[in-house]
Amino acid sequence: MAHILSFDFGTGGLRAGVYETDRRQMLAQAEAPYATHYPRAGWAEQSPAGWRAALRMAGRAALEKAGRRTVDAVCTATTASTVAICRRDGTPLSPALLWMDCRAEAEARETASLDHPVMRYCGGSDAVEWLVPKAMWLKRNRRDIWDAAEVVCEALDYVNFDLTGEWVGSRMNAACKWNYDSAAGQFVPEVYEAFGIADLTERLPQRIVPVGGVIAPMRAAMAAELGLENRPIVAQGGIDAHIGILGADTIEPGGMLFIGGTSIVQLVQLAEESDVSGFWGPYPNALNDGRWLVECGQVAAGSMLNWLAGEMFGLDAAGHAALIAEVAANPSRSEGLLALDYMMGNRTPYRDAALRGALMGLTLGHTRADVYAASIDSIALGSANVLSVLKARGVAVDRVMMAGGIVKNAAWLQATVDAIGQPVQVAREDNLSLVGTAAAAAAAIGAFPDLRAAAAACVAPSKELLPDPARAEWFQKMLPLYQDATERLRPVLHQLASRQREA
Repeated sequence: MAHILSFDFGTGGLRAGVYETDRRQMLAQAEAPYATHYPRAGWAEQSPAGWRAALRMAGRAALEKAGRRTVDAVCTATTASTVAICRRDGTPLSPALLWMDCRAEAEARETASLDHPVMRYCGGSDAVEWLVPKAMWLKRNRRDIWDAAEVVCEALDYVNFDLTGEWVGSRMNAACKWNYDSAAGQFVPEVYEAFGIADLTERLPQRIVPVGGVIAPMRAAMAAELGLENRPIVAQGGIDAHIGILGADTIEPGGMLFIGGTSIVQLVQLAEESDVSGFWGPYPNALNDGRWLVECGQVAAGSMLNWLAGEMFGLDAAGHAALIAEVAANPSRSEGLLALDYMMGNRTPYRDAALRGALMGLTLGHTRADVYAASIDSIALGSANVLSVLKARGVAVDRVMMAGGIVKNAAWLQATVDAIGQPVQVAREDNLSLVGTAAAAAAAIGAFPDLRAAAAACVAPSKELLPDPARAEWFQKMLPLYQDATERLRPVLHQLASRQREA
C-alpha cells in the first residue's frame, strides 16, 4: 500500500489530494486560491509567492482530512508555459508570466522562420504561450530582469525546487514547450541562438527528468511545514492536462483524453512519428518512452458560454443553469443558425490566432436560447473538426475519455458526443490531473512497474455516454458547412482582428 500527495496548480488555484494505491481512490482533497493580475491588455501574471502559500495551505489541509502524517511520494502538475524568472535560491525577480499571457505574439511569429529539424516536433513554430517566445520578449523588453535572472523555468520547476531544493525540468514540458530534442535527450543551443537568446540554455534547469522519474527526497523543512513526519520521494510530474492521460488511461495509441473547460485540450499518443500538421507535435517521449504525444485544442469553449450567459444575457449562475436545461431539452432549436467558435482565435487544426467568432442566420424571431444552442453547436463542431482532421492525417481515435467542466453542462456534453459520433467515457473524477500525478508517483516508487501499468491500475471510474443517432447525422451534415464558412470568412475575420489590434 502506498499513499501519494498530489498537487494540481491550475489557472485560478491549487488542488491537493491524498491517493491510496490499494483502494485506487482519492482519500481527501483540499483547495487554495491565488490571484492573477492583468497589468495590460494581453498580459497575465501571477506571484510565485502565491503558489508557495497555496501549496502549504492545501497540502496540509488534504493531509489532515486524510488523517495522514506520512506519505510515500509527492507529485505535481501545473499549467504549462507559466514562466518564472528568479535567482538560483528561488527569489523571484518579477511576477511569473501566466500561460495565457500573449505579449510575445511577434516573437512567436518569428519562430516560424527557423528551418531546423527539431522544429518539426512543434509543427514548425512556437505558440505565443510557450516559454521560448516569452524568453525572447523578456530579453528584448526587460533586459534588466533578463540580465539578473539566474533561472528561467516553468511553474512546475519552481514548485519542485520549493519541495526539494533541486532545479530540475520535466521532459514533458521541455519536449512540448522548450524546443528540447526529446528524441536525443538534449538541448539544442543553436535554436536559441537563432532566436537571439543563446544564453537561455544556461538559465534553464539542466537536469531533465521524465514523468514518473525520481527528483529527490522532500526537504526536511518543507515536510515539517506540511505536517509530515517523514521525507517522501518527490516524483516528476508535468503539464496538468497532459498528466491527465495517466488518470484517463489513454496512454496507448487509439485513446484520446478530452478535457473541456475554459478551453478544450484533446490529447493523443502515436506509436511512431507521422504528419500531424495543424496540431502541436508529435513530441517524442514526452510522456513515456517510445510514444509520440500530439496536442489538439480549442481556445474558447466554456469561456465562450460563460461570456454569453453572463456578459451578453446578464444571467446569474441559476439563470445559466436554467438556460442549459432549456437547450438540453430541445437541442435542435439551433437549426438554421451557424456559429463559429473562434472568439479567441483557433488553436487547431488551423493554428490561426487571427480568426474571430461569428453568428450567421439570425432573424428577429430567434431567442437567446437559440443563440446559446448555436454557440454550443459551434464548439461541438470545432471538436468534430479536430477529430476529422486527425482521421485525415491517419490518426485513429477508438476510445475517448472526457472530463472537466463540460461534464457539468449537459447540453454541451451531449452535443459534443453527438458531433463526435461515437461513444464517450465520461470521467466521474473531476480532476484527472490529480489521479495522473498519483499514478506517476506510484510508478516512481515501484508500486507499479511502469507508467502504463500505473495508468491501467489507477484509471478514474467513468460511465459511457452514447451519441443520439439523429443529432449525430445532423452534425455530420453541418461539419462541411462549418469548414466552408471558416475558409470563406477567413479574409474578413483577419481584417477585423487587425482592426482590433490597432484600436
